[in-house]
Amino acid sequence: MSRANLAPDLATYSVLLKSCIRTRNFELGQLVHSRLIESRLQPDAVVLNSLISLYSKCGHWRKAEEIFSSMGGARDMVSWSAMISCYAHNGLNLDAVLVFVEMLEYGEHPNEFCFSAAIRACSNRENARIGLEIFGFLLKTGYFGSDVCVGCAMVDLFVKGFGDLELAKKVFDEMPEKNSVTWTLMITRFTQMGSPRDAIGLFSDMVIAGFVPDRFTFSSCLSACSELGSLSIGRQLHSWVVKNGLCFDVCVGCSLVDMYAKSAMDGSMDDSRKTFDRMSNQNVMSWTAIITGYVQNGGNDYEAIELYCRMITQGRVKPNHFTFACLLKACGNLFNPKLGEQIYSHATKLGLATVSVVGNSLISMYSKCDRIEDARKAFEFLFEKNLVSYNALVDGYTRNLDSDEAFELFNEIENSSAGADAFTFASLLSGAASVGAVGKGEQIHARLLKAGFESNLCICNALISMYTRCGSIEAGFQVFNEMEDRNIISWTSIITGFAKHGFAKRALELYKQMLDSGVEPNEVTFVAVLSACSHAGLIEEGWRQFDSMYKDHGIRPRMEHYACMIDILGRSGHLDKAIQFINSMPFAADALVWRTLLGACRVHGNMELGKHAAEMILEKDPNDPSAHVLLSNLYASAGQWESVSRIRKGMKERNMVKEAGCSWIEIANKVHKFYVGDTKHPEAKEIYEELDEVAAKIKEMGYVPDTNFVLHEVEEEQKEQYLFQHSEKIALAYGLISTAKSRMIRIFKNLRVCGDCHTMIKYVSVASGREIVVRDSNRFHHIKDGKCSCNDYW
Repeated sequence: MSRANLAPDLATYSVLLKSCIRTRNFELGQLVHSRLIESRLQPDAVVLNSLISLYSKCGHWRKAEEIFSSMGGARDMVSWSAMISCYAHNGLNLDAVLVFVEMLEYGEHPNEFCFSAAIRACSNRENARIGLEIFGFLLKTGYFGSDVCVGCAMVDLFVKGFGDLELAKKVFDEMPEKNSVTWTLMITRFTQMGSPRDAIGLFSDMVIAGFVPDRFTFSSCLSACSELGSLSIGRQLHSWVVKNGLCFDVCVGCSLVDMYAKSAMDGSMDDSRKTFDRMSNQNVMSWTAIITGYVQNGGNDYEAIELYCRMITQGRVKPNHFTFACLLKACGNLFNPKLGEQIYSHATKLGLATVSVVGNSLISMYSKCDRIEDARKAFEFLFEKNLVSYNALVDGYTRNLDSDEAFELFNEIENSSAGADAFTFASLLSGAASVGAVGKGEQIHARLLKAGFESNLCICNALISMYTRCGSIEAGFQVFNEMEDRNIISWTSIITGFAKHGFAKRALELYKQMLDSGVEPNEVTFVAVLSACSHAGLIEEGWRQFDSMYKDHGIRPRMEHYACMIDILGRSGHLDKAIQFINSMPFAADALVWRTLLGACRVHGNMELGKHAAEMILEKDPNDPSAHVLLSNLYASAGQWESVSRIRKGMKERNMVKEAGCSWIEIANKVHKFYVGDTKHPEAKEIYEELDEVAAKIKEMGYVPDTNFVLHEVEEEQKEQYLFQHSEKIALAYGLISTAKSRMIRIFKNLRVCGDCHTMIKYVSVASGREIVVRDSNRFHHIKDGKCSCNDYW
């Protein structure tokens, strides 16, 4: 037309602009606008309305605002609707509402499209109440059933503005006209709001009603399957996707990759990988989906890193901020901060380092790798800190047992606009549990009650874990009893608590109650149940529960379940049966299984089998210091000092460091830590004086120091002196001088409690009339009146 020297008129420009808007070719639309200006034609309302829509959709809201302002009296209903929609589309929700009010004052009567735009602007927490007012106005005008767009806007008002799925569903049900878009919207919102089962139900209703699902419907339904972990429904949807010719759609492909990654019963990524490899168009979304799948499934972090390398070399696809966030998580799982820093430098080159999700993942990575100072620097470097940033650092401090810094940061969160959420409280409770700081745990409990989180399921589960791990099993049970809703984590937490405290009977009773209530156990539940049997020496019950895993619940035993059975057999002295059981396993035993057997050999003095177990551990992990230490202790208990010396010399040559034994006790909300022969405490003189007095008193009662637990070749008198320098004895003495005589004493140790210390504490419980609770690396010991909850079977 231009080559023929024919000048386009306004109708032509209007058609061209609408075409550019429909095809989302906004650059071409702006070029058409520049030609219109050059033509010196005076645009009419139709063309100006199209220009407002064009600039609105490409994010240039100021240009749209300029055009709208220039129209003056030429504005019609389409102009007002376009401007309200422009503000809503660009996140300027209050401006959209104000223009809607201005329009009413101007004397215009809104139509269904205007109402849709205004209600969409109110579909958020800030303006939801205004949205209700507009809804009332809408009902009076009779436009509610006039257009599906109005119904969709109302659905989003109740979902996004009020978080109320029930009211949104009522609006949906009352809509006189529905199409595939409205059904897909409801399915999507149910999935996003944590009701995936209802989303699948809606999909069935949609199909029965005769509507054809599209790629967005399938993507939402597959996301619902991911949340449910429903592989069977996911496979059916996959076959339907193939029949509908959507298997090559990128959006559907990403959802399939994610569904298979999250729903595989055995944690396998095979189906997810096959789906990814068959995709014809692999974009940043699909690469990120498969990388995320490998990281989330655990143990596949190296594969995720390799995929990243392929993505940027063979695929020539630039990662986005979500890709980098996931990769940094993988580096944290691998305890490889150097690799994480290389990946972060790539994010920096692409200008994504300042994106909060990347910065938050960097904080988490450093925290996991015990580089808390670097995590703090990464936190301070963030330009925009959000609640996730604070939570990542709080979690880092609690992981590194720095509860004071975690609490300081928590106070900072409370004083900021971010406000603490369930994750913040859960992290703090986990930190309190790690160090056994029940006082701090109780403070957090009080503050979360004040914040209104007492009915939050995640928080309640964290409280159960905190109280049981801090030695207050009854307080944990009280929290469990007061819960209105319980999930498998709630049941497993309290069963684990009773098992660790040595109350096997109550743990097994709770397990039966869980089954009676219709809750199916998972792999972690069975670890707790088998541990309870192990701690109480219930061999037959242990076998029964182990056999029921697959037979009654379809759960294939994993390595940790086999380790529990080895522990049950090993503790009871059935070492021959234990080695037979290892040889009958369907897969090769790992270091955990052999370490469990080696520990039992140490207790029962079986030198030959102990050497074999140690060799198997070192074959799998030559640099495992615990295997060398256990074998050294086995030789020491048999008096084979040359062998002990040889092992210790080898450890020294390889720079292997044995974990130092330490014990700690919380007094007046402050944790006091002690090592062997510790004299650094300000009250060291008083502690050792108390220890001497206690030793004299309990020796009169019949206590005889068991010097077999001193694994050094020294004189007998020096051995006894070594025994009284053990960290748990020092912590006990400090507890005796620092607390009221009626108070329970709680001691925590990072390794297993020494046999002599266990005996000594039983005597002290009689001499002092106190209950003493000791948490070691394996379990709790409730010691009162000379008796321990472990029945000396530990």
